[in-house]
Amino acid sequence: MDNKLGLAALISLVIGSMVGAGVFSLPQNIAAHAGVGAVTIGWVITGLGMICLALVYQTLSMRRPDLDGGIFTYAKAGFGDFIGFNAAWGYWICQLLANVSYAVVVFSALSYFFDTPEHVLFGDGNTPAAIVLASVLIWSVNGLVLRGVKMAAMVNVVTTIAKMVPLIVFCVALLLAFHMDTFTLDIWGTQTPELGSVLDQVKSTMKVTLWVFIGIEGAVVVSARARHRRDVGRATVLALLGALALYVMVSLFALGVMSQPEIAALKNPSTALILEHVVGPWGAWLINIGLVISVMGALLSWTVLAAEVPFIAGKTGVFPAWFARENSHGSPQVSLWCSAALIQLFLIIIYFQSSTYLALVNITTAAALVPYVFSGAYGLKLALSGKTYEGQPHQRKRDMLLATIATAYGCWLVYAAGIEYLLLVALLYSPGVFIYWKARQHHGLRGLTRVEQGMTIALLGFAVLALYEVINGTIALN
Repeated sequence: MDNKLGLAALISLVIGSMVGAGVFSLPQNIAAHAGVGAVTIGWVITGLGMICLALVYQTLSMRRPDLDGGIFTYAKAGFGDFIGFNAAWGYWICQLLANVSYAVVVFSALSYFFDTPEHVLFGDGNTPAAIVLASVLIWSVNGLVLRGVKMAAMVNVVTTIAKMVPLIVFCVALLLAFHMDTFTLDIWGTQTPELGSVLDQVKSTMKVTLWVFIGIEGAVVVSARARHRRDVGRATVLALLGALALYVMVSLFALGVMSQPEIAALKNPSTALILEHVVGPWGAWLINIGLVISVMGALLSWTVLAAEVPFIAGKTGVFPAWFARENSHGSPQVSLWCSAALIQLFLIIIYFQSSTYLALVNITTAAALVPYVFSGAYGLKLALSGKTYEGQPHQRKRDMLLATIATAYGCWLVYAAGIEYLLLVALLYSPGVFIYWKARQHHGLRGLTRVEQGMTIALLGFAVLALYEVINGTIALN
């Protein structure tokens, strides 16, 4: 049986990873931070940065076909074992938190159908009933992927097609109801002082715009399972362009039917209430059903990706070797079981901390920054070195420019994230030090170098500070 993934399956995997819950809450998440002008600038920066990053992934997938697993193997190849491990660990944590956010938001959406003012069953997705059913959902998806990555990819193609229908209806309905007077009412947000300056507004949109693109590297992560290597880059670029067009339409068209303050005040998923405003109650039904389907597909995609990263890391010596064990269906069983167990732990924490979907989005996005920055930086390093570019000076210059923009975009995101979320990232990354030390022992390698010891001390110091701030309530998890 052919267990390899073709172009359609790879595109579906990338779209399924990117277009999850975020797009359905995008209008409110964007409008809460910025006016039309800043939103437009934010999308221009994000679009340019993500297109360059996608093209870097396309280039690296062809020039370094030996680096299966992509996003963290690039960091390892370019900057050493310790950086490579932290990119893998951080990306894995990012995926796990993304799955937690999907499990939370699916029951938040179902509250539209089941909750009443007198009886709250699911609420914001963090009630006891929501957590119990979210746990059942997580373990059920885990069981499906254990049946084989190929089967999971086939199911994902169906859910990807199904989720696009309500989003297309949303865009068409808003385009028909679009009013330029509403769109241009307060372009730079000057009538809403709490938004701050245009620069502050643009910075505030960055976590949201990055969040809806997390998953762009999906085809790269499973490149070892691709039927044709060239399809990896094609799937990445095609999926990115399609998603970018969709996101811009969803966020900007909405500002042409309702004002920025009105959208900012909406409950999520805001697309449901906006479409209800335009076409009536059936619009909210359509969007909420679409959200549930979309999240199911995204949850499936991210379960595949979350298992693939520690699996590849185990095969390459970055994680302990037992992460590389497969079952009879060719699924990475140890990675899947560990991932599901950690997601379950996070769900329990969510219940006791009363964390919301948006809080999870911000933490997840911050956790993704390290692997993205080092992926772009490796593309730049490879182009600067000239390796694999013999006799291709023009291609080398082009790739150098693309990688420079991608790296600069990653650094800009680190700046835009803010110190609060960077401290939380240190807290999430710190337990990985023990796993790294254990992996090196397991593979018969020497312990931490002096440089790695210095980075470890700094990481643990920031983690202790973050824990102190969380306990004191200075940094909130809800």
